[in-house]
Amino acid sequence: MKPEAMLAKCRREQWRADDLDWRATPRALDRADEIAIVQYFTDMAGIERLAGALFAEQRRRVHDPVLKKIFATFVVDEERHAEVAERLARFYDVHRYRAYHTNEHLERFRPHFVRAIRFLSPEIANAYITTGELVLDIALLRSIDDFVRDEMSHRAMELINRDESRHIAVDFHMVGYYASPAYRAALAAEARPLAERARGTLALGRMMFHAAPFFRDVFFKPMDLCDPSGKRMREAFKRVQLLASKPGVAERPFTRFMRSLQLVFNHPLAGPVLGKAVARVVGVDPRVLVELASDEEKARVATLSFDALADEALAAKYEG
Repeated sequence: MKPEAMLAKCRREQWRADDLDWRATPRALDRADEIAIVQYFTDMAGIERLAGALFAEQRRRVHDPVLKKIFATFVVDEERHAEVAERLARFYDVHRYRAYHTNEHLERFRPHFVRAIRFLSPEIANAYITTGELVLDIALLRSIDDFVRDEMSHRAMELINRDESRHIAVDFHMVGYYASPAYRAALAAEARPLAERARGTLALGRMMFHAAPFFRDVFFKPMDLCDPSGKRMREAFKRVQLLASKPGVAERPFTRFMRSLQLVFNHPLAGPVLGKAVARVVGVDPRVLVELASDEEKARVATLSFDALADEALAAKYEG
């Protein structure tokens, strides 16, 4: 990824919520589907604003002036996505069956997430945003769009997905930087006070405690309805596992910690005893803690650039 070219692309592909024709008539939905769809879009607005908060923090921390400008456009993107999601919720709320509010677990997760990203190392923050963007882009957005089966949703998701594709390209670029000797050297030269490291560890623990119900309600439950086969969610987490296996990334402390938990989960003796506790700590559904990537796939990934891995991840959302 060439940052200057990406910045030009970010600026060129900007759009507004009013570019969509909101005068259209939504497809007729039965009661249960209408309620589910309106709730999904309501929660999606909250998810997008969480991503915006993380990109704002990345913009603050990064030193490269071009990357600062790129992350600034991502903050704008995510606020636009939140606005569109809110308007889609109102668009499909035809019968006003009930009052809709952001999922309570998302609301509980939000302050801990925002606090954590202020104290965590940037590589851990980037790991979370990369995972979240992969789940959004490969699984959640496309599956919700397929479930809605309406032209209005399709036009909105097409534009949002285009933005998310840029985000993932930069996410992978940053993963590559945090796996590089240059970053390790910069980290070694940076003396973080013990108190700051302690605050970061505590903030991470609190965030992970609230992560499990958040992921369950706003990612896995919608996917169980919209993609009951689970294929897209497994594909998204497979991409996460492949990225974590890449030399340089695999040696980072946070990656080793998460990998050790996955190994415990999959151990024939420890897994049945500690598996539920591990899933609770990691914060994701046990179905995606199993080994999703083969040794052959991991060996191939080791030979690819981070840009090539991003391209493959983006291609995955159009498969199946």
